Amino acid sequence: MRIGIFVSEAWGPSSTIDQIRERAQRAETLGFPSAWVPYLPWSLDALSSMQAAGEATERIEIGSAVIPTYFFHPLALARQAATTQAAIGRPIHLGIGCSNPAVIAMHGMPFERPARHVREYVEILGAAMELGAKPAGEREQAGFLQYEGEFFALGSIYGTPGAKPPGSILVGALGPHMLRAAGAYSDGVIATWSDEGAIEREIGPPVRAAAEAAGRSEPRIGGVVAVAVVPAAKTAAARDAAQAEFAFYETTMPYQRVVAASDAGRIGDICVIGDEEEVARRLRRFRDAGMTDFLAAPFAVEGGDWDLTAKTLSQIDLG
Repeated sequence: MRIGIFVSEAWGPSSTIDQIRERAQRAETLGFPSAWVPYLPWSLDALSSMQAAGEATERIEIGSAVIPTYFFHPLALARQAATTQAAIGRPIHLGIGCSNPAVIAMHGMPFERPARHVREYVEILGAAMELGAKPAGEREQAGFLQYEGEFFALGSIYGTPGAKPPGSILVGALGPHMLRAAGAYSDGVIATWSDEGAIEREIGPPVRAAAEAAGRSEPRIGGVVAVAVVPAAKTAAARDAAQAEFAFYETTMPYQRVVAASDAGRIGDICVIGDEEEVARRLRRFRDAGMTDFLAAPFAVEGGDWDLTAKTLSQIDLG
């Protein structure tokens, strides 16, 4: 299991572009294989943040978790992603998803048949990025992409200079229809608010089954998890703080379903909080449950911050 880390704040006050650059550099120095940014109503733009992180580093992989599909036409996002890759000189991991009804409604948009929407979106996105990497036209350096679906019907010239396929396209998913779409049409899943039991029973199996049925390679099973490294004496208080911060997810779809399916009795216990020994124990359980990519989103509490959490995570040996 690979341990990546968010370099743009996922829970607290939004990160500045300079903080994202600095954390990306720190993450690379600490040896993390990947650095991630969210797309939030209060955050900087995800792809611009990815470019800033990528230009400030040399090797670390850069990913998004996750960009809402309803906000961007798939051809527009494909062009933005290809441009970001060209700017940083290496492939990115493009995490996309339907978001949730509340966020989409805030933007005055309908939230309709999300699994079908994401399926069509991923098909167009993947085709566009492949087409951009293999232009057919000599003058325009572009090709032609045609698609007929229930949400998207298009016939368009498409090309992006110097484009290359992405490192991966991953789908944010929790419900059964979306999990099947993630496995069948993308490179894997990014789950949120899913503990070890939910990953083992609810997330991994349908994604792997759908990928196998579609003839795709073994999918990535990723999860965004709030993490705080604190002294053992402060663990209970930190979990209570996480519970107070995140309790509303327990009654909000689609998170409500996966929280109920978890082994944890409450959402504060889904978070990975404790000293180095406790955090290492939880990480091994996620690995044994079938997670391939643990995406740590540091949660600042009394006794712990981004720097301490990042340093401790980078030193943990999963054995």
